[in-house]
Amino acid sequence: MQKLLNLPALLILDVQKGFDDPYWGQRNNPEAELNMAKLLTEWRKRRGTVLYSKHLSLQPDSPLYHRNPEGTQFKDIIQPASGEKIFPKNVNSAFIGTDLQLYLDKQEIKSLVITGLSTQHCVSTTTRMSGNFGYQTYLVSDAIAAFEVTDSKGKKYSPEYIQKAELAMLHKEFATIITTDEILNQLDQLPLQR
Repeated sequence: MQKLLNLPALLILDVQKGFDDPYWGQRNNPEAELNMAKLLTEWRKRRGTVLYSKHLSLQPDSPLYHRNPEGTQFKDIIQPASGEKIFPKNVNSAFIGTDLQLYLDKQEIKSLVITGLSTQHCVSTTTRMSGNFGYQTYLVSDAIAAFEVTDSKGKKYSPEYIQKAELAMLHKEFATIITTDEILNQLDQLPLQR
């Protein structure tokens, strides 16, 4: 596993109330938001860069529809603080239609730790693009969650299966897959920023 040499930016994707809607079907990893909150607490303690994406869907039937103020709100456990930048988006990637890449490059940020919702949508797409853009990318496997999927032939796949398949595809090619505890243990080796 690639070791952290300095504190990457923490990118939290779409942790919004609309993802609690039954519309999405079954979900895995009920601990995901707790793990995100642990990471968020550590990044704030270290005065690290914390960034968010916020999905504002253009699809009226989506619980994340941009005109649905309840569904688009961040969940209570993950609330941006003053000075933490939010990148609103309408598609799965936090890089498309936003100034995320420009911001990272201006701030000379070379590595990202990615968490958020959902694994097969924004997490996977943003992780792939992060890797392709050349950022050192870490994906926190227990600080993300997937939903069940039905394919074109009507076969249903469990959220656990989707999570495992996505992580397997992202591993090495696009990101270093890491757990919350592993990254927190690595951060313990780094000095606190002043």
